Formats: sequence, C-alpha cells, structure tokens
Amino acid sequence: MQTEKWWQKAVVYQVYPKSFQDSNHDGIGDIRGIIQRLDYIKQLGVDVIWLNPIYKSPDIDGGYDISDYQDINPTFGSMADFDELLSKAHAMGLKIIMDLVVNHSSSQHDWFQKSLASSEPDNDYRDYYVWRDPVDGHEPNNWGSFFSGPAWTYDEKSGQYYLHLFAKEQPDLNWNNPKVRHSIFDMMNWWAAKGIDGFRMDVISLISKPDGLPDAPITGDSIFGNAGDAVANGPHVHEYLKEMNTKVLSKHDWMTVGETAGVTISEAQKYANKDGSELNMVFEFEHVGLDSNTNPALGKWSDRKAALPELRENLVKWQQALSGKAWNSLYWNNHDQPRVVSRFGNDSPKFRELSAKMLAALLHFMQGTPYIYQGEELGMTNAYFDTINQYQDLETINAYQELVVTEKLVTEETMLKYFQSKSRDNARTPMQWDTSSNAGFSDTTPWLETNPNYQAINAKAALDNPDSIFYFYQKLIKLRHQLPVITDGTFKLLPDNEQDDHIFAYTRTNSETTLLIIANFTSDTITRNYDVPKAAQLLIQNYTDDQETTIRPYEVKVYQYPTKSLKK
Repeated sequence: MQTEKWWQKAVVYQVYPKSFQDSNHDGIGDIRGIIQRLDYIKQLGVDVIWLNPIYKSPDIDGGYDISDYQDINPTFGSMADFDELLSKAHAMGLKIIMDLVVNHSSSQHDWFQKSLASSEPDNDYRDYYVWRDPVDGHEPNNWGSFFSGPAWTYDEKSGQYYLHLFAKEQPDLNWNNPKVRHSIFDMMNWWAAKGIDGFRMDVISLISKPDGLPDAPITGDSIFGNAGDAVANGPHVHEYLKEMNTKVLSKHDWMTVGETAGVTISEAQKYANKDGSELNMVFEFEHVGLDSNTNPALGKWSDRKAALPELRENLVKWQQALSGKAWNSLYWNNHDQPRVVSRFGNDSPKFRELSAKMLAALLHFMQGTPYIYQGEELGMTNAYFDTINQYQDLETINAYQELVVTEKLVTEETMLKYFQSKSRDNARTPMQWDTSSNAGFSDTTPWLETNPNYQAINAKAALDNPDSIFYFYQKLIKLRHQLPVITDGTFKLLPDNEQDDHIFAYTRTNSETTLLIIANFTSDTITRNYDVPKAAQLLIQNYTDDQETTIRPYEVKVYQYPTKSLKK
C-alpha cells in the first residue's frame, strides 16, 4: 500500500449544529452547544468532526443557502465562538472539517444581489450565475429542481431566467467563469488560515454544467427532465477540482470528501484518485438509493425495504472496484438520510440495539473512512411523524405540495408513510441527551419536534450501560486505530455468500491478520458453517456468547486469526 494518510485511519463524527445542543435557550442548536459536548465526542473516540453549514444564511435549506461564506450565522453564534470551538477541539486532539457549499449560493449573497442589479455587459457579477434567455416564451430547458418544480426562475427586470438546481433561493454559481472559481479559492484559503482541517464538499459533482444546457430525459409520469442525470460529473468538473487542488488543497494537510450525486465507479476513481490530484474520497449514493420508489416520478419517496442481496452486491462493488485505485467513505447516515436502524435494521424495542450494532460492525470493518452521524451511536430512530404540519424540511414540504396536492400522484396517507421512511427530518430531530424535557437538547420548544422515544433512547442511558450501542461504536473505533488490517486489508466476500438472503459475510486480510465478519440481517435464527479456524479469536460481537454455526437474529461477530493459519 502507498504511504498511509492520517485520514485513512480516521473516524468522522458528523454534527448537524441546528439539532445538536442549544446553549442560549432559543430552541436551536449552536456553536457553544457543540463546545459543551466536546467531551462526549472525544469519549466516543473519533478523530474528526464534520460540521454542517454554520455560515450566514437565510436558512431556506438548512443552511445550504449561504449568504456570506466568511461569516457565522448569528443563530449559531459568532466567529469568536467558532474560533473557540476550533481551538478547544484541537487541544483535545479533534480535527474539524467544514461544509463547503459552492455549487450554489443564497439569493441573498452579495454576488447574486449584484448579479440581479444589471444584465449589462459591464456588470462583472452577472456572469457569476447561470442566466439564459427564454426559449419560445418559457424556461431555457426542461430541467426540474431537486426540490420540485422547474430549475429556472424568471427575472422580470432583465427578462432572463436564472438556474437553480435546488430551491429558487439557491441560484447556481457559474463555474465556467474563472472569477467565480478564484473567489471561491480565495475564500477556502481564508478558512485555511483560520486553521480548519478540511472540507466536505456539497454536491460537488454538479458544478460543471453540460455545454449548451440540453434538455434532460423525462421518465415515468414526471413533468420535468432529470437535471441530476444531465448535470452530474459534467465536462469540466475534474478540471475545476484539479485547479482547486493546485490553488488550495495541495497546500494543506487536509481531509477532503466530495458529495458526488450520480457518481460512477470510473468517476469516483478520478475524484478520489490515489495520486491526490483532486479529493481524498467521495460519498456515493447507490446504496442509499436502492429503496427508492419503483415509479420514477416519485423518486426517493417510498416505504419499501432494500433486499440484502442488492445491498450487499452494491457495497461489495464499491469495496472491490476502488481497492488500490481510490479511497472509500463509509456511511449509513447523514443529515439527508433516514436513521439506519429504522431503514436497514429493525427499530422495534426487541431488536433495535442488536441490529444497530450489527449494522455498525458490518460497515466499520470495511475499507474506507467511516462517518458516524450524531445519534447513530445511540441507535436513534426515525421520527414517525403523523401529519405534514410536523415537518420542517423544505424537500418534504415541496414534495407533498407537488405529488399530493398538485399532481395527485399519491394519497396523503401514502405520502405520510413515505415521509416516515424517507424524510430528511428523520435525521434532524434534536439530539437525545437525557430524559429531561426536550431530551436535554433545549429548555424551550425545539425548532423541530423531539422524538418521543428519548425517554428510553438517550446519551445518559447509553453512557450508564456498559453494553450500550455507544460503547460498541467506541470499541469499533479503537479497533480501527489499533489493527492495520482494517485500513490496508484486502476485502473479499465469502464465496458462498453471494446469494444469501440472510447473512452478509466477508473477510479482510493482510500478510499478518485475517478478519472474518459474519452479520445476520434478519430476525431469523440461521445455521451456517463458515469453517472458522481453530486459531480464531472472537474480536467483537453483539451477543454475550458464541453459538458458532447458529447465527441468531441480527447477530454480528468478528473473528481475528493469523493469516498464516489459512495456509496448508
């Protein structure tokens, strides 16, 4: 293996500040709240904190609409608060990476306000965004926004449309313009000077739009073309990222991860090439798209469960295809995905802890950098809201208006079931700290309802229970730091496991050590014989004993043995 980078042995903890800890009694999490909880994050044992956006923002889309890249949202605190957070985290041996949102800005950003002011050629800021004339009296093409409706909004003053792949308040920046790129690189270097440790890059695969902005294919009952298919991995995206690497990234010992919607294996090998010319790693989305609706017009909105064979096939594909060529990021959860124990596990009281531990071990023994989303280490579950009025998420509310009210593609009852499974608000309910009011998140009404199961599922209870999911994650993190095979070992699916509907079993092997990971994805008791060598030791498990060939509901067990014991 090439020289090991620090981020290849690191584990990342993602903090969604709005829902983590309120310190100033307004029902919204903030930077000082994160400072209060640094000891908790350190106790878990992670190396890096990824902060979702804390920049100045009108907060149309959870802070992903930035109006000033070099200022802090007053709701979250001040730049002095951030500086204190960074200093205290560093003193504890924790690194901090920021969220870089540069496919689009807020419509309140000074750049866009200046762009709006005039369409004359002497307005340098007009070309900071993507403006086009109408075509036959309507939008320049058929692209739909990811947040419902068209991806274009008409400006009466200039008689032109501007592009926004997301909300109309999130106009897309024009990366074809070198002035835009240089402004962004200057901003990134400004943050570097403050001492941050890297960036997670929001929808970075969308920054290069196709030449001529052609119409996109329309599938099923959709009204609009799929802009994601048209834009992802555009013609100049690698050129732009190489330039970013030269001007910014290569100057710092950073960790960088790109959110790359629509990424393929071949594209990922470019984005995260081991030559280090672009990014360190990417987030792919295939495994979290397996349970999307079979009707393309409904997209992700569904309550169906992904089958183990297709999930396993996808995870194995990414493990094997990037090996030696690029680096994987490993995740089940983030601020945009439902809770993993509800999605791929079983969140009933009987099986929640077992299945949460099983999913944790299955992922954390793979090759790549693992990401833990706040509350995942507690086995937090989906919210299961009953009414549309309980939701705050823009994507959810817009989908309801489009698919239920306007197009009538699904009933309200069905859509609410889909939201219970897939709404982003499932991940955004307040962090569950203890049994006090509002789960210890705030002493006033939170911005989003607290999951009522906080009385049973909370950090205090987890820390008081030596067998909790928290300590299971803590042990997984320690093992990653201690065992080189988790970083450099070859991944191999067991030969007879390819079609198994119940068990996911694989090995990790280097010259010294082999690990055998066996995970039951079901509530059934299964008999399997994997010929575990006599020299094997049980490294970690989620039951208190080992029944060897009997594999109990949601059981996971990991054996360690010398690689030489496999040789005859």
